[in-house]
Amino acid sequence: MVDASVKPDVFTVHYVLKNKLGDLVDTSEGSEPLHFVYGSPNIIEGIQEAVKDRGVGDCLEVTVPPAMAYGEHNPELIRKVPRSMFEGIEKLEVGMKFQTNTGDQAQVVKVVAIDGNLVKVDANHPLAGYTLYFDLEIVGRRPATDDEVAQGRPLF
Repeated sequence: MVDASVKPDVFTVHYVLKNKLGDLVDTSEGSEPLHFVYGSPNIIEGIQEAVKDRGVGDCLEVTVPPAMAYGEHNPELIRKVPRSMFEGIEKLEVGMKFQTNTGDQAQVVKVVAIDGNLVKVDANHPLAGYTLYFDLEIVGRRPATDDEVAQGRPLF
């Protein structure tokens, strides 16, 4: 759980994300660094906890377990739905992603199998169930404004 006693600063972080084998999964190298307000639900807890007591120039190697990242893979988020739910999609293929709206929450689902008139979709985050390995470099830290804290994101 993110430490609520830490003042809500805006962090700017370059990152390299690798998998267990050391293969590159994602990086900010060559693009914008990650900007976030400490305590925001939009950034995984493992990154927030890693940077909370750190300053500009610090470089960290961080191992983030699923519970502090995207959670465990949940089999209940895999379900079969009628192909008719994909009306208007001429060539439905495994691997395609779609945004669904269930109630007041948007969710991304990935097609993982097609069997006749049934389509198996997975609503788990692609990194759910995985331990994540980050190299982080803090390149900015400043106090968040009241508006940034209220909105949960940096305002530039």
